[in-house]
Amino acid sequence: MKKIKAVLFDLDGTLRHHIPSGGDVFMEYARSLGLQISEEDSVRAQHWEHFYFASSLEIHKDSETFKADQKGFWVNFAKRLLVALGAHPTQAAEIAPKVSAYMDEFHKPEVHVPEDAYTLLESLRSSNYILGVVSNREKPYPEELKKIKIDGYLKFSLAGGEVNSYKPDGVIFKRALELSGTSADETMYVGDNYFADIIGARRAGLTPVLYDPTNIFPDEDCATIKSFDALRELLNDETLK
Repeated sequence: MKKIKAVLFDLDGTLRHHIPSGGDVFMEYARSLGLQISEEDSVRAQHWEHFYFASSLEIHKDSETFKADQKGFWVNFAKRLLVALGAHPTQAAEIAPKVSAYMDEFHKPEVHVPEDAYTLLESLRSSNYILGVVSNREKPYPEELKKIKIDGYLKFSLAGGEVNSYKPDGVIFKRALELSGTSADETMYVGDNYFADIIGARRAGLTPVLYDPTNIFPDEDCATIKSFDALRELLNDETLK
């Protein structure tokens, strides 16, 4: 493996976070409606949600079914997530509209970038690493990057909708490599979604790193960090050179 020259990041859930998270608010409200949720239920649901948003067949089917009904999409998503949390399908169908409406009205999170992310980006830029962001968003997001003050660190940003390819599909990673000007074995990819980021990066030949500060994926077969400070240690590891 060649020395890493470029470090690319996922955006949502990695560099950019919501506080409080949608999952926490969703589960708190579901509990208030009488749903019993264990820690195992919570972890299972988080795994399902990550899988769902990893360009799964289910989300493609739902997006087509509810193409002209955004509200219906999120009610259906709430139903799916309630089942993942352990609700009986009948119960999930009954309370999903209420939960979805609650989320729409009351989940107004603040956008947060971990402080150690800024420190890392500054350090990597000073060390002449090529930096970029690759997201499964439909549209380019330069204003969002500017708003959270990370645009100045980046050589490029890429949205899946720009190339009609979404992680874990290989085309989006191929385009990211073209934009970074590096080969796959010179490039590291950091993301929070094992199903989208790690599987996709590994398939494309990049070095994958899972950002997992809350230990959602404790047993996965990849390098894992719980803070951005730990990424410097990985980059200094001789096995990556």
